[in-house]
Amino acid sequence: MKILVINCGSSSLKYQLIDMENEVVLAKGNYERIGQENSFLTHKVEDNKYVLENPVQNHKQALEYVIEQLTDDNYGVISSLGEISAVGHRVVHGAEIFDKSVLITEEVINKIESCSELAPIHTPPILKGIRACQNLMPGKPMVAVFDTAFHQTIPEERYIYPIPYEYYEKYKIRKYGFHGTSHKYVSKRIAELMDKPIDSLKTVVCHLGQGASLCAVKNGISVDTSMGLTPISGIMMCARVGDIDPSVITYIMKKENLKPETMEEILNKKSGAYGISGVSSDFRDIEKEANEGNLRAKLSIEAYCYNVAEYIAKYGVAMNGIDAIAFTAGVGENQINIRKKICDYLEWIGVQIDENANNVRGEEREISTPSSRVKVWVVPTNEELAIAQDTKEIIANL
Repeated sequence: MKILVINCGSSSLKYQLIDMENEVVLAKGNYERIGQENSFLTHKVEDNKYVLENPVQNHKQALEYVIEQLTDDNYGVISSLGEISAVGHRVVHGAEIFDKSVLITEEVINKIESCSELAPIHTPPILKGIRACQNLMPGKPMVAVFDTAFHQTIPEERYIYPIPYEYYEKYKIRKYGFHGTSHKYVSKRIAELMDKPIDSLKTVVCHLGQGASLCAVKNGISVDTSMGLTPISGIMMCARVGDIDPSVITYIMKKENLKPETMEEILNKKSGAYGISGVSSDFRDIEKEANEGNLRAKLSIEAYCYNVAEYIAKYGVAMNGIDAIAFTAGVGENQINIRKKICDYLEWIGVQIDENANNVRGEEREISTPSSRVKVWVVPTNEELAIAQDTKEIIANL
């Protein structure tokens, strides 16, 4: 069984074709700058990478070109679309409607569209990707896998906001959480690595990338997470603000005479570590500047590490203890010093880092000492595989 995983952004289309017999990635790639004259595809097969310039105007054209590459005589991996058993789509927001992955039908598409106000940047391109697949692969079963679904187990007192209840009733304003597919995959993998039943573990998963969120996973289910109504809240991120006093926003808007759209752009793209450091939204650049004596760069790193540690400690309260901490995603998997600084704040709960073991990037490894009461791991996330696994499970029952 071969499953095509699709992840559509506003101007991008990421994909992986996975052979589910052995869970091997046959091909993967990313179509960037869709709708622009300089759009191009990066297509990878094993260790070979092909950068193909091919301007496309929309996601349907992009997907057509991707299919051409998957079936190409020179670097394709399948002979025809008939070899693809199903398509799995990453869907960012499922609101309270979806608490698990589902087979895509017209009713499901309509319900996804009804959630678009909660994710106005993400949902339209996702729907375009679904429609493109329907057009190019008619009758092919497709599955929607929701970032928010894993967090539907969070108790009401933890997802409700302390605002007038009528806004929850009218607009469903509440904490939803994101990166659920990653949190689910990594917490499951931690149980396998520790050789313990997942329903016996209390794990904090730290998905630290450009977007970043933490999740308290108790007995295999999400009981709290840092992102809320949107992916802007929670810990400070590379360029997103995270949690701040709400009055800061209205104060700046009044002082600077800013429109809501301008303020949203500041909070999403010019804040976080970038906002404090003034250097970049890439921690590699910020660390380089910090090492050269840039005080604002140092400050942004310290603020970030403290903020993450603060949330980890908070989730000890949510689960009445912590057995394991997992670092994943771009920053979590690769920034050695940031992992160390975060864990240094947690010595009081028994976290001890093995500095030699921690000297790793992008590899699965335990980085805590044998005597550490809380085990700490680096676990590269694999959201595409998790989407493919859910897709396989659903179509197997058709």
